[in-house]
Amino acid sequence: MTDAPDAARLTDRVAALVEAARKAGADAADAVAVRGRSTSVSVRLGKVESTNAAEGDDMSLRVFVGKRVASISATASSDPAALAERAVAMARVSPEDPFQGLADAELLVKTVRDLDLYDSTEVTADQLREAALAAEEAALAVPGVTNSGGSGASAGLAGLVLATSQGFVGHYVGSRFGRSASVIAGEGTGMERDYEYSSRLHFVDLEAAEDIGRKAGERTVRRLNARKARTGTVDVVFDPRVARGVAGHLAGAINGAAVARKTSFLRDRMGQQVASAAITVIDEPMKLRGQASRPFDGEGVGGEKLVMVEKGVLNHWFLSTSTARELGLATNGRGARGGSSVSPSSTNLTIEPGERDPDEIIRSMKSGFYVTEVFGQGVDMVTGDYSRGASGFWIENGQLTHPVSEVTIASNLKDMFLRMTPASDLDRNFATASPTLFIEGMTLAGS
Repeated sequence: MTDAPDAARLTDRVAALVEAARKAGADAADAVAVRGRSTSVSVRLGKVESTNAAEGDDMSLRVFVGKRVASISATASSDPAALAERAVAMARVSPEDPFQGLADAELLVKTVRDLDLYDSTEVTADQLREAALAAEEAALAVPGVTNSGGSGASAGLAGLVLATSQGFVGHYVGSRFGRSASVIAGEGTGMERDYEYSSRLHFVDLEAAEDIGRKAGERTVRRLNARKARTGTVDVVFDPRVARGVAGHLAGAINGAAVARKTSFLRDRMGQQVASAAITVIDEPMKLRGQASRPFDGEGVGGEKLVMVEKGVLNHWFLSTSTARELGLATNGRGARGGSSVSPSSTNLTIEPGERDPDEIIRSMKSGFYVTEVFGQGVDMVTGDYSRGASGFWIENGQLTHPVSEVTIASNLKDMFLRMTPASDLDRNFATASPTLFIEGMTLAGS
């Protein structure tokens, strides 16, 4: 799907599946083709560990017979007529779902916008190997680094073609380039590991391999000689890498599917204050060169920029067509295709920056915990309870002092959002982006 003939071939294929479904007795249908291509090289200690390449087209057909629905996967060689007959037969014996159906025709995109998601730069396996080796070499050159966890580089693309029985046909493709490095510092039980990476749609925007390696090494060495901290109540500063995870928890809590299933702790909070007045959250599917941009969603609907949370007040759920109907609402173009199913998701989600520099926030603290990593699965999205293992650095009199590890931080996300202040250092080069976050009064379990 990198050129017109490629796109035309896949478009003809999905259109044939939809037409076959109508002939087989479906009241409505849609079909998608997802194209993927990737090449990656990983190295460790100066030697190539693996070189991988993959390419393929995954197709699926979704048919509706009344309020009954069935989906079936396809291959490029599948017979459209036979596939459609099987899908329709499956739908006829499926239970009715009153919320199922295609998106309303008036919501479908009329003109597919070019969001500058594709870079045609061809990166060879040799170039990927050289970048991976350069990242590792730079990381190992950092004093204190004792071993390599491996470095890698990758290039690829992913595209989608969608056709519906309402006459919608659209396609888009995005490229992806990546570099990463992971290293170890210290010896024996005092070993520490950390990493750095860069992922961009356009090759020219990638961070230099040497810079990635150096940062990985420096992050790792800083973690040496960590101590536990005393149990108690503590103010916490989340590094942007960790703060993006907090933003992801918020996105999950305002996902319409979770609200419909009653598995979100914010399910009854629409129009209410769910975060501090300092918090504004924006979702923007049509952002130029956005990491999660798309000119239409998995149902052909165009999504507008939405202020999901404005000064702490919840304004919207993420909605696909079926989820919106279940909630008595209209889709806002956040339907994501997962194989043959569609479910709502965020796109380019950002917690907007505040006014204070993160260093200024730290300088204002008598004591606290600067968190650089969390681990464990201790987040309950039904209740909001939050408990994660954590490591980072202790803050004393406005300065980062010694490393901290083997502690747990806990609170409830409802309280965390209400006590959260964003710093000014937002990096928008992530599908889910957040600046440094300051959260008052979490519980730390340590020594």
